[in-house]
Amino acid sequence: MTERFTGTFTQQEAIPEAGIEAAIAVMRHGRLHRYNTAPDEVSETALLEQEFAEYVGSQYCLAVASGGYAMATALRALGVKAGDKVLSNAFTLAPVPGAIASLGAVPVFVGVTESLTIDLDDLEGKLGEARVLLLSHMRGHICDMDRLMAMCDAAGVKVVEDCAHTMGAAWNGVPSGRHGAIGCYSCQTYKHVNSGEGGFLVTDDPHLAAKAVMLSGSYMLFERHLAAPPKEAFDDIKYDTPNISGRMDNLRAAILRPQVADLAAQCRRWNDRYTTLEDGLRDTPGLTVIDRPAKETIVGSSIQFLLLDWAASAIRDVISRCAARGVELKWFGAPEPVAFTSRYDSWRYAPSKPMAASDRVLAGIVDMRVPLTFNIDDCALIARIIRDEVSRAHNRMSA
Repeated sequence: MTERFTGTFTQQEAIPEAGIEAAIAVMRHGRLHRYNTAPDEVSETALLEQEFAEYVGSQYCLAVASGGYAMATALRALGVKAGDKVLSNAFTLAPVPGAIASLGAVPVFVGVTESLTIDLDDLEGKLGEARVLLLSHMRGHICDMDRLMAMCDAAGVKVVEDCAHTMGAAWNGVPSGRHGAIGCYSCQTYKHVNSGEGGFLVTDDPHLAAKAVMLSGSYMLFERHLAAPPKEAFDDIKYDTPNISGRMDNLRAAILRPQVADLAAQCRRWNDRYTTLEDGLRDTPGLTVIDRPAKETIVGSSIQFLLLDWAASAIRDVISRCAARGVELKWFGAPEPVAFTSRYDSWRYAPSKPMAASDRVLAGIVDMRVPLTFNIDDCALIARIIRDEVSRAHNRMSA
């Protein structure tokens, strides 16, 4: 009998009871705006920023409306202006080049390797074209950050890390987001903590932190933050930095605080599921598993594999057959964007030139979410279905 998966790939776990109770308390008192506090009250948002800063080991943290807003704010804080070039990954999601384009700046795309990380050799050849790199740790894959930072430091290129898929992950023991000048994170529903939308920006630089706080719309209430620089850091910028409002509110912060507190345990649960899937897919004919370096501490909230050099029709057939058996796969090789699976040549607001080696990799990337509503048996079943359909397709091609 043919096996079939009956779960859903978009159902997240419920918000923890502690978060629900805290959110209800905020709704009962009505002070949702982060700066609307009672005498001697510290806002939920300020407490969340302090707790997330402690979690990643940063001096400063700002909670904002989205991960995309965090990236655009980071670029503004670094002085990126209209017409400037900003280096970034060819393999990423639309909010990354979107953050660059929102400033009127121009993305310079850097290639992707078969490890699904930024091509450091290609980056090395392009470092002279820009003074900022917006580095996407796309789908949770972290490149050799020691080499990348050495290259960028030597070239005077500032690094902003997009950690939308790597909250809780690390390279060589250093948390993702803590290598570059600024780290940016997402709290959107499909990320590692869930407030529907939301984001964080972290840094150890008091000038950058102060700029970000002012940009987020603090008015002159920056002293109500717990994870912001002292008021002296604002003296030279508070009248010259535009207010581009993008604050997080206390309701979302209340939902997030218990999730941040439990993040390490949640990451372990994701990795148990990821390992089950990875083990089940290994040695499948025609399928390439993405091996992860020993220095990388992952959070397996999604999994990718490669069908390298397969005909587009064969990949579509695998995706269709898996879908018929309840397994939802996404493909980055489609000529038109589908949901989030756009690619660098999809974004017509961002000029690009073909990159043959990267195009080959992108054409073979298959992606799958791994929600925590799946159990280990679910993951084993899903791996068997994918293995079965890929093997069938591979056998047909080989016949």
